[in-house]
Amino acid sequence: MTILVTGATGNVGRRVVELLLAAGAPVRATSRNPKTAELAADVDVRAGDLDDPGSFGDALSGVQKLFLFPSPSGVAGFLDLAGASGVRHVVLLSSGAVSGPGESVNPIGLMHLSVEQAVRHSGLAWTVLRPGSFASNTLQWAPAIRESGEVRIPYAESTVSPIHERDIAAVAVQALLSGGHEGATYDLTGPESMTQRRQAELIAAAIGRPVTVVDLAGDAARAQLEEQYGAFAVPGLVDSLLAMYAASVGTAAPVTDTVARITGRAPATFADWASEHRPAFTAA
Repeated sequence: MTILVTGATGNVGRRVVELLLAAGAPVRATSRNPKTAELAADVDVRAGDLDDPGSFGDALSGVQKLFLFPSPSGVAGFLDLAGASGVRHVVLLSSGAVSGPGESVNPIGLMHLSVEQAVRHSGLAWTVLRPGSFASNTLQWAPAIRESGEVRIPYAESTVSPIHERDIAAVAVQALLSGGHEGATYDLTGPESMTQRRQAELIAAAIGRPVTVVDLAGDAARAQLEEQYGAFAVPGLVDSLLAMYAASVGTAAPVTDTVARITGRAPATFADWASEHRPAFTAA
């Protein structure tokens, strides 16, 4: 049973590949550029671009299950090709934004919802993963922390329940390797709610030096997000993020027990994640 991992060089996809290898499962991975994928030598890496379903003809040969990175462009054609090639089960990496506040106008939620709908209507068995805030989102602070020890955060008192990318991957691997997950939608979070300011404090503790937080609101927060997302911002993204951040101030972020329930172990804390990723915040 060959398992195909799309988005295999991403934060989650790379971990899915590693965990499948550790479980002894036959893994195939796709990348737009296999030569730069930097995956383990025993991984069968082939070319594939989700925006171009036809590029997967070779990669899908002999595949029965797949981990699907969310890419709305071309997803319907890709799923048709996957089904015709013998794929029977899709585990989709979606987003908690689909079921979060303002999901009807949140462009991130709407994008992921369109992919979910395509998967559900594909005729294939499916499992949907909806992780909330990734712990790895804080890597965007790394250059500023390395250079000045100061990080500018829109609504620093807004709350998240950050999840380690390895825990998302662990749930995906359970869904791929064991039965009983077909037709399930899993909301995934880390084990605790915390403010963005607290995340910065835990990074400071991990690297052993202070991190100064500059709390931004209003126009300053908007300017920061527009600079952060730049040309990648889809229409309405900054407005949606600002509303989400402001609404969560003073309110605990949702916390689920899904990771522990599916994997049989407690999810990693953000402090764990910060300690593991210490070099990103200290090395140039």
